[in-house]
Amino acid sequence: MTLAYTPADPVVRADPYPIFKRLRDEDPVHWSPPLKSWVLTRYDDVARALAAPEMSPNRLTPFYEALPDKTRATLADVMRYLNLWIVFRDPPEHTRLRRLVNTAFLPGTINGFRPMIESTVEELVASLPANENIDLVRSFTILLPARIIMGVLGVPPGQLWDVKSWSDDIMQFLFSAREVPDKYERARRGALAMSAMFRDLIARRRADPADDLLTRLIAARDQDDKLSEDELVATAMLLLFAGHETTTNLLSNASLMLMQNPDQRRAFVDNLELASTAIEEFLRFDGPSNSMSRVVSVAHEVEGKRLEVGARVFAMINAANRDERQFPDAEHIDIERQPNRHLTFGQGIHFCLGSQLARLEARLALPYLFRRFPEMAPADAPPVWLDSMIARGMSSLPVRTGRAATV
Repeated sequence: MTLAYTPADPVVRADPYPIFKRLRDEDPVHWSPPLKSWVLTRYDDVARALAAPEMSPNRLTPFYEALPDKTRATLADVMRYLNLWIVFRDPPEHTRLRRLVNTAFLPGTINGFRPMIESTVEELVASLPANENIDLVRSFTILLPARIIMGVLGVPPGQLWDVKSWSDDIMQFLFSAREVPDKYERARRGALAMSAMFRDLIARRRADPADDLLTRLIAARDQDDKLSEDELVATAMLLLFAGHETTTNLLSNASLMLMQNPDQRRAFVDNLELASTAIEEFLRFDGPSNSMSRVVSVAHEVEGKRLEVGARVFAMINAANRDERQFPDAEHIDIERQPNRHLTFGQGIHFCLGSQLARLEARLALPYLFRRFPEMAPADAPPVWLDSMIARGMSSLPVRTGRAATV
């Protein structure tokens, strides 16, 4: 039987780990005809691909340049901003942008938002009904990260569902299946609306600075250098987009893991000191980043396979995070696992800017949620998994909340 990775298969989408194991063992550098890409699944190969100078994160430019003129015209406004996202830039552009953005993330910056995160967690958990069937994604795991990153950036809370709609439109272009109708036009509308919102906010913050990350980005300086207006808008868009999409998936996946592993759930709820190691295990075991995409910039070999310049590569983060060569008993969840050198937030110069915020949100939200609803369990309806090569999460997670306990 031919070994093939077919991510559009609903069975694979719900549980890709059996095929990931086969790929690691039988074909760790796998050529996928449907994806027209190489698929890497072993820990060492994925780690090298994420950090190696022979691989470029700039996958959008070659894709855009190969499109028909009419499609390129539709996407011109999208590319204006996405081409400035740090995650798609190579040095020296990446080095300059990262250095400037890092000046806004001073030590303690993210922890300074802890009181806001705690109060938002308490408010949202208190709003969940006891002994009812709810969609945990819609009712909690979308709302919390969106409200937090909006608060961090200073986006008015009344725009939450507008922001979510624009973000979904951009996500369809970046992450989702190719057959999504009108995804290029939707991405254009989403990018234009989000960029217009940030241009207005930036103008207001220039006139009246506030205690938020957007004000810090405006003030960011490195000697005589600063972010241009388009770079400010693009960076704010990236932080807003990544700051809630990834954390939504982390919270959703972790919640399902805890409900499916009652022994780990009991240990997690009973011992809050395990929160930090538990979050790292949630990030490893079924993390929010299914893969990261790269383009070969210098021809080289991996496991005896020749990767030519221009070839697209999917470095499968979640496959690497279950590699038995790196993680003993990798197919089992252990919230006390140490060390835990998972690759979920990337490697090298492209290590995720928002990792500190995502970890803090999860450390505060998940213990509180499961102490409030100690009997919460999956409902009869199955989860609906995202159709995405890049993101790993659910668009719906039906649960029965059970009784509500005093926290």
